[in-house]
Amino acid sequence: MQIQINTDHNIGGHQALIAEVAGKVESALSRFSDHITRVEVHLSDQNSHKNSQGDKRCMMEARLEGLQPIAATHEAETLDQAIGGASDKLARLIENTLGRQRDQKDHRTDPSLPESKPPEK
Repeated sequence: MQIQINTDHNIGGHQALIAEVAGKVESALSRFSDHITRVEVHLSDQNSHKNSQGDKRCMMEARLEGLQPIAATHEAETLDQAIGGASDKLARLIENTLGRQRDQKDHRTDPSLPESKPPEK
């Protein structure tokens, strides 16, 4: 599972932050790592010049094999809370999506395909 972390110009993307975020994402989504090809994390500070509640935002997008990307967003007072909230939401979304996919495979009612006959000349 590849993890890509992006920050806006209000958040310094220093190596310690990147390593911390990557570790949290890996930990939260490790049970789905066989199905995830890439996770993109976007961190932003909506009101950098002001201290206001819920101005730290984390958006995570997971790309699952053979499926459309799934995204979750969380806003909080701190980056740590925003990352935790978004990773929890994303884990639930992935679990639900993979569960639905399994259920669809288990309940398929496709008629069996007739054996193919050679074309007549």
